Amino acid sequence: MQVNPMKFVPALVDGETVIGESFAIALYLEDKYPERPLLPQDLKMKALNLQIASIVCSGIQPLHNLTVLRFIEQKVGTGESLPWTQQQIDRGFTAAENLIKGCAGKYATGDEVQLADVFLAPQIFSAVTRFQVNMSNYPTLARLHDEYMKHPAFQAALPDRQPDAPSST
Repeated sequence: MQVNPMKFVPALVDGETVIGESFAIALYLEDKYPERPLLPQDLKMKALNLQIASIVCSGIQPLHNLTVLRFIEQKVGTGESLPWTQQQIDRGFTAAENLIKGCAGKYATGDEVQLADVFLAPQIFSAVTRFQVNMSNYPTLARLHDEYMKHPAFQAALPDRQPDAPSST
């Protein structure tokens, strides 16, 4: 928490370089490791990946922060916070679904994991498990969720597999 100026996770420390925020970290890693790109060379597909990542960062992910959720409960009431949060996640998912439904392959923007997937996977997982979002309105995102749950890298990133995850025993 002391590394990220916003006092949130994530933060990346790479030698003398310290970066907070998922989007900045992803772009830094994209430049540092060009042999394993997450952004396609095709300008249109690159823009699509960046747009989806931006929708997640600005429209969906903030709703998963405990500070934001507490604020929402104070403003709309405890019983209304879940439906309000679901409605906001639905707005972001509707946008993402509409953007990718015509171009998705095995993953969001093709048959390889790209930046859009890195941002969508944890948000879909959280929406389903934490916020009980009904994914029937988002068939492409629901299918992607199934693919993400099979992928070893996404499995390793699940919250309960992190070193600081609470023990279930």
